[in-house]
Amino acid sequence: MDLGRWGEDLAVRKVKKLGYRCIARNYRCPLGEVDLIAKDGDTLVFVEIKTRRRRSLEYAKEAVNDRKRRQLSKVALAYMKTHGCAEARARFDVVVINLDGEEQEIEVVRNAFDLAYG
Repeated sequence: MDLGRWGEDLAVRKVKKLGYRCIARNYRCPLGEVDLIAKDGDTLVFVEIKTRRRRSLEYAKEAVNDRKRRQLSKVALAYMKTHGCAEARARFDVVVINLDGEEQEIEVVRNAFDLAYG
């Protein structure tokens, strides 16, 4: 299993423990992809997952730059429009994972960024 897939599996388990209900993994549309779409209570959550080996969690967080935020925002808006939930409360979370041998650090950053336009 590749690093990204392994990280996604770890992230899904982590957010489920936090009470999220997973709706879709690797949602794709012509505008791009989002790693995970879930519900946290009545909030629709678009989750970007970043997995790194032997790096700090800060390093993984920095990978969600302005360009990536804009792309995720476009995908989220398209999903909400296509699935008839344009009025739903929504947010963006980032799950960062650092793998160092057998050690696993996993952090869920809720409401990591706002909808990005431009």
